[in-house]
Amino acid sequence: MYSLMDIEELASYLRLKKQTIYNWLHESKISGIKVGGVWRFDKKDIDKWLRSNTRSARLK
Repeated sequence: MYSLMDIEELASYLRLKKQTIYNWLHESKISGIKVGGVWRFDKKDIDKWLRSNTRSARLK
């Protein structure tokens, strides 16, 4: 089952501005589904994307 979020919900989830989400879409850094002219994002895909972009901090 899909758990879809809109731009506002995704921005809140990631604690980012909506414009950042739109920029990332334009730059193909993040993917979404356009339904009826409105962007939607699958939470499972977003969580997977977050895990794949996780980096460890270097210890000195």
